[in-house]
Amino acid sequence: MAALASIATVVGAGASVYGNVRRAQAANEQNRAQVQIDRQQEVARQQVLSAQQVQDRLARAQALGRTVAAARARLAASGQSADAGSAGAVAAGLKTDAAALQGAEDSVYDARMGQGRASLLAPDGTLTALLRSGRALGGITRSLLD
Repeated sequence: MAALASIATVVGAGASVYGNVRRAQAANEQNRAQVQIDRQQEVARQQVLSAQQVQDRLARAQALGRTVAAARARLAASGQSADAGSAGAVAAGLKTDAAALQGAEDSVYDARMGQGRASLLAPDGTLTALLRSGRALGGITRSLLD
């Protein structure tokens, strides 16, 4: 009768280990699928940010061109040379301001691009599930030896 109890314990332990392994495999597959979905969402978010950056840069360049052209036209209408003296300083100042604004926008863009990146320290569950299964197996082994 004691042999039958030992066999039942071994079968129970085997079933428990098998269940733990299956749960770990299912969790691993689910984690991989979630990681892939997260990566796809991150790529899509970065593509949207890049498209917005390109659009904003183009809009700023067009606005700068219109502003410089309008300033040159006003200065030329008043009889001043559009490229020399104070007119040149005005155009250079507008371009400098636009470059500073572009630098600030680039910093914001870089920060937003880096914001959604997953940490390398984020658990994906693969090792955790394996360790849990090992602990369960160790507990079963100890109970068999007792």
